[in-house]
Amino acid sequence: MSAGGGTRAILAALGANAGIALAKFIGYLVTGSSSMLAEAVHSVADTANQGLLLLGGRTARRRANPEHPFGYGRDRYFYSFVVALLLFTLGSVFAIYEGIHKLEEPEPLTSPLVAVIILLVAVCLEGYSFRTAMRESTPLKGDLTWWQFIRQAKVPELPVVLLEDTGALVGLVFALAGVGLTVLTGDPVWDAVGTLCIGTLLGVIAIILIVEMKSLLIGEGAAAPLLSTIVRELEAGVAVERVIHIKTLYLGPEELMVAAKLGFTSGLPVDAVAAAIDEAEARVRGAVPEARVIYLEPDLDRSRVAS
Repeated sequence: MSAGGGTRAILAALGANAGIALAKFIGYLVTGSSSMLAEAVHSVADTANQGLLLLGGRTARRRANPEHPFGYGRDRYFYSFVVALLLFTLGSVFAIYEGIHKLEEPEPLTSPLVAVIILLVAVCLEGYSFRTAMRESTPLKGDLTWWQFIRQAKVPELPVVLLEDTGALVGLVFALAGVGLTVLTGDPVWDAVGTLCIGTLLGVIAIILIVEMKSLLIGEGAAAPLLSTIVRELEAGVAVERVIHIKTLYLGPEELMVAAKLGFTSGLPVDAVAAAIDEAEARVRGAVPEARVIYLEPDLDRSRVAS
């Protein structure tokens, strides 16, 4: 569900952003608005980002091989990280540069009504993309707040699209405000101010994404509730006295590796230990389907033996 939902959200954003980018560039050529140009470049960056997310989803499906024995699941994290960098460089830095340039050399707008109409249409299209991303994210979010979902989600595409669409909608409001105030006051400085606000907003969103994707690339383990479930299932067997220690690591958004040392009852024959390990693996996979790679090491519980 997460992979399919992510793809639907990406495709909705891709179609919306491609059309919006074209319309904004036309609007910029007609009006000369720097806010419109910043928004056009922002939409180009978003369109490229959706393409990168689709590419990451495709390359992550490659089969494991001797060089990459755990597969390519983290490709989705890598391309999401590239998306964050692209949003920062192509979106934020360009908008801030353009805003400063227009502050130094203000230029009057021509046909501002065209800019307003294009921006309002863009709000509708971005709203559709944002609604799709929210609808696909809701089943995965559960009881978490939206901010908690963005911070804790192991599926990178949906948080990326949600933040991009949020930034796009707020950026459009800034662009409308910049154009509107320029028309009302006759001072093109407001258009430059709107452009700077867009650049700052994109920079904040890009930094949030960079931090989150970096954490996933380095390697995150299972959250505390999920880890508790895994430990409970491992200790449910009669032969297992306790989990001595355990480590988990996400190999990809939907593939969790579990490595644990289990304290077994002393005196068990090898066949019984092997059977108990197989049963423990089956219990964990039944309770946590994403736990696809499991390594269990049998040992004696030294603390109990000593006592």
